[in-house]
Amino acid sequence: MIGEFDVRPWGTWHVLDEGDGFKIKRIEVNPGQRLSYQTHDHRAEVWTIAAGTCTAIVDGEEVIVRTGESITVDILQPHRITNMHDELLVVIETQLGSYLGEDDICRLQDDYGRGSETIASGAVLDRP
Repeated sequence: MIGEFDVRPWGTWHVLDEGDGFKIKRIEVNPGQRLSYQTHDHRAEVWTIAAGTCTAIVDGEEVIVRTGESITVDILQPHRITNMHDELLVVIETQLGSYLGEDDICRLQDDYGRGSETIASGAVLDRP
């Protein structure tokens, strides 16, 4: 939903826009923090760096993404956003897919002890 907002241990996210098959978020990652190493069953993501420098991990490979640059993460591709710097990292994330719910997260590794759980369909989904 447009305007939806959440505070996470690593920073915040805010839904800026959404429509059929897409959602756009502003993600702020605090200095020295990182998101879960995770996958999504139903969506791809495009990250555009609005401020700061992102040290992304995609399929286990480190990729440096600077202000004004973008990176694409495919459906089911393991990924993580990391802020290894002293300034706030601002990412504009465009989600593309058939289902864009917050529960389409399979955490592979998490610094904050958050896990995933299996639901009846057999998919592993996040429960924040």
